[in-house]
Amino acid sequence: MGWVQTIVLSIIQGLTEFLPISSSGHLRIISELFWGADAGASFTAVIQLGTEAAVLVFFAKEIWQIITGWIAGLLNKEKRGREYKMGWMIIVGTIPVVVLGVLGKDLIRESLRNMWITATVLVLFSFVFILAEKMGKKDRGYEELNMKDAIVMGLAQCLALIPGVSRSGGTISAGLFLGLNREVAAKFSFLLAIPAVLGSGLYSLPDAFAPQAGQAATGMQLTVGTLVAFVVGYISIAWLMKFVANNSFSWFAAYRIPAGLLVMLLLALGYLTP
Repeated sequence: MGWVQTIVLSIIQGLTEFLPISSSGHLRIISELFWGADAGASFTAVIQLGTEAAVLVFFAKEIWQIITGWIAGLLNKEKRGREYKMGWMIIVGTIPVVVLGVLGKDLIRESLRNMWITATVLVLFSFVFILAEKMGKKDRGYEELNMKDAIVMGLAQCLALIPGVSRSGGTISAGLFLGLNREVAAKFSFLLAIPAVLGSGLYSLPDAFAPQAGQAATGMQLTVGTLVAFVVGYISIAWLMKFVANNSFSWFAAYRIPAGLLVMLLLALGYLTP
């Protein structure tokens, strides 16, 4: 992998990780279109550490309260408050994607990265956004989050294993269907992703240097890429949290559908290799 490719893909990762347009799908498409090769699931997983670091910084206060509240609740039953419950919701909600991620490792890194799948999912899942916006009541706040929400959004997070779906898109849509307002759905989506993405990145680190599928990257490239993804990702979170306050997620569907159709056209004409 060259340096230009590393920087470009890292910027794209930072821009698209939190927007419901699929960072893995965009990395797959851009890498194939301009460099004629798949950067690989391992490279993607590692530079996602940068965007998750952005989440840790952006929501540092809430994350610290959840961690300390969870630990306090474990040690003392009388201190099992909202933060303690939130800690368990994130843990339980993470279990499905961890199990599927480990069991389906080879499928995720090879077969599911077919460009026809990515393009098709970009289009089809866009209608899930639209339905979620139309059907969701969006009247439940952060204090109303419960274990059912965590489990459903955790199951939805599994869809992100398919490039083109979008981790945030899947979990936020699930949250909207459950009646959560946009800001709450987005915030919990980001918090829920932290254990899974950090675990996936660390688990994939050795494979990024000598992947079975995809391109190899040097340690310096992975380090710089992760830092770039962090900076751009932080800016993206700040923008999205302001955007969702007053705007529908259907706007992202308006981007995803033409993008998916364009990729299909390029595949059909032979400009892209599946």
